[in-house]
Amino acid sequence: MLQKCSNFTGMELFYAYEAGNAVCRLDADESAHCVRVLRHRAGDEIDVMDGEGTLYHCRLTDDNPKGVSATVLYSREGFGGHPYHLTIGCCPTKSNERFEWFVEKATELGIDRIVPLIGEHSERKVYKSERAARIALSAAKQSLKARIPEITEPVRVKDFLREGGASLRLIAYCFEDPSVPRIGIREALEKAFPAGAHCSMPEICVLIGPEGDFSPEEASLALQHGYLPVHLGPSRLRTETAAVTATTTVYLHFQP
Repeated sequence: MLQKCSNFTGMELFYAYEAGNAVCRLDADESAHCVRVLRHRAGDEIDVMDGEGTLYHCRLTDDNPKGVSATVLYSREGFGGHPYHLTIGCCPTKSNERFEWFVEKATELGIDRIVPLIGEHSERKVYKSERAARIALSAAKQSLKARIPEITEPVRVKDFLREGGASLRLIAYCFEDPSVPRIGIREALEKAFPAGAHCSMPEICVLIGPEGDFSPEEASLALQHGYLPVHLGPSRLRTETAAVTATTTVYLHFQP
């Protein structure tokens, strides 16, 4: 098993498209960065992650800048992981850059799945996730995580609600009906997962609406499927800020 390093400041992670108990292989982009930029050569030791949660400490055997190969010396599962499973369903913003900022920051904090939602009030009805996936990979490497969050294809809000899913389901929505009370997201987490209580792997899903919020029909359907209405504090937040705030709150709740 890989021993915990006392100082990760200078650590550099590479992503291996092929990783196993014996050999890891990097693609052309990762290989060029390893060999041409960082000037690693055969015999050097590097750290490689597989995107699924395992870190491999390896020795380079082939320093070809088009395709690096490395022998695995030892490995560590769950490297850079977190003790919960978090899905954020968020409607992509009109500006791609704002949504990609959320993807980057959420990955740095700790998230498992990002679902781009298309709501009835969404300004952006089409979203391509390829660039966001590259941003998530870069953020995972930068924040020393061996798991890359899944970024799904876009799905309509009502279709996603019918999937069921996490044990704790939350929706950030400005309910106008006084009979539908909202509580703070922090309080919802504390009630579901009290400090000191044992829970094997809490599953949490938080829904964040578009600039125009969820429609009343979407919000009503969420309640029917077990979602609890929450707020993120007194400030009115942009969509991407709300999504990062929710991710941060979950992250901090499970810190020792």
